[in-house]
Amino acid sequence: MGSPLALLPLLLLLGGVTPIFGGVPMFGAGLPKGGGACPGGCACDRDGAWCRGGGGGVPRGLPPRLATLSLIRWDIEALPQGSFRHLPGLTLLLVTSGRLGSIGDGAFEGLGALEYLFIEDSQLGSIAPSALRGLRGLQFLDLRGNPWRCDCGLRWLLAWLGARPSPTGPEGGGRCRGPLPHQGTPLALLSPRQLQCQRHELRPFQSLPFSSLGAAPFWLGGHPGVALAQPVAGGCALLEWDQLGGRFRAQTVINSSSPIACHPLAVGDTLLLVVAQVGGGSWVWRRSGGPGSPFIRHQALGSGQLRRPHAVTAARLGGHLYLGVADSSKGGTSTVFRWSSGGFYPHQRLRPWQRDTHLEFLELGGRAALVVCSATRRPLVYRWSGGGFAPHTDIPHVPDVYAAKHFRVKGSVFLCLTRFLGDAKVMRWEGSMFREVQQVPARGSLVFQPLLLAGQRYVLLGNDFAPSRVFRLGAGGRLEPGQELAAPTPRAFVALAAGRQHFLLATSFKGATQIYAHVTEDIGT
Repeated sequence: MGSPLALLPLLLLLGGVTPIFGGVPMFGAGLPKGGGACPGGCACDRDGAWCRGGGGGVPRGLPPRLATLSLIRWDIEALPQGSFRHLPGLTLLLVTSGRLGSIGDGAFEGLGALEYLFIEDSQLGSIAPSALRGLRGLQFLDLRGNPWRCDCGLRWLLAWLGARPSPTGPEGGGRCRGPLPHQGTPLALLSPRQLQCQRHELRPFQSLPFSSLGAAPFWLGGHPGVALAQPVAGGCALLEWDQLGGRFRAQTVINSSSPIACHPLAVGDTLLLVVAQVGGGSWVWRRSGGPGSPFIRHQALGSGQLRRPHAVTAARLGGHLYLGVADSSKGGTSTVFRWSSGGFYPHQRLRPWQRDTHLEFLELGGRAALVVCSATRRPLVYRWSGGGFAPHTDIPHVPDVYAAKHFRVKGSVFLCLTRFLGDAKVMRWEGSMFREVQQVPARGSLVFQPLLLAGQRYVLLGNDFAPSRVFRLGAGGRLEPGQELAAPTPRAFVALAAGRQHFLLATSFKGATQIYAHVTEDIGT
């Protein structure tokens, strides 16, 4: 290992200085070549090779007696078994600042003399349990800068690292990019026991023989439930758990004219049901007794000013209960109501003539905020000021957003935006505006719903023309694709719990309402 090129990887470790060979920087053209064969993109001498800015796999045509090989900004999709068999004399291998998709079982077979292995800042996606097989002389392994998914698939690597001293400290193994409990944690600070070997899956549990549109959960007196809007059947139903039967049952509690939303609100020991409907006006109903007690009509909502309600949402802001109703008619005005003196009364009317489709209450920077989606403009962000909501900014580059749903991760606020004719988007609030984090192909989608189910964070993307998709929430609010659901024309997803069991409800506009059980399995040790 005495030649200049053989020493280059070690020079890099001493402070990041730019290596010089014969007065020529080692980055770029003009790299010296030794007397032996050397493939394009590489500089070679008797003992070492330095390759930069290429790809397609491990370079071929290198001198077979190389002692060191450095692959800088090299693009490698995968390292299959025996990727370095043509270089049996390697004692040092450096792969850095490029992309390495995966390392397969036995990738380093034939490198019995290898002592130093550096795989740094290479966006390494996965490493197989037997990837290091055959490295009998390995003293030094450096994996810093790689974003690991720290689950049970890395238990073997933690055990391997723990059995050997680490001269690089806790950063030498890289950091976790997910799941959330380990996000940002150095791999070397975890124990194998901390990495879960579980698989989470949604499985069909129950099919309800009716279509439904909106769905909203409630909790009253220790009893959870879901209110369902059934525009085809013309009613509102309450879905509750049947303890004896071990199934869910739905009972129609209010007959209505094409309801688009049946929104439940618990006020003390009273259950209110806000019924927004296409014809006959919108109403607030109430049930003062326990389950099984009848609902009675409590109040007309909006005094006939709501022409075509499209969505209903509610939030408690500053100790008061507010109700928002989006009006999608051409000359309609979305309205924010406030609960006072036993009823909901108009608190603020938003801009008219916008054909709004959805409202979302949230908190931005410690202040109440409201996101309004419309068929005629970009989403508009309002912030609370002087006793009402004042326009603050819009969300650029996303016209015709159908709905917005928010979630929080470690103090950051994210929005999931649904667009029927374009890609869905995940946005993050950055102090004064929302910026895009990720876009997801979503043509034909009317629901993009974040939720917490059995302690796991998911985002569900419904679709009218293809299977719905379940995404896991990864680092930085990015979505990682999971399973598909055969839920027909979904319009809402709701998380349910019954004792220690957890379920997902998917409404369907044209088919049966579906309920899925959330199942957790141990998939290995």
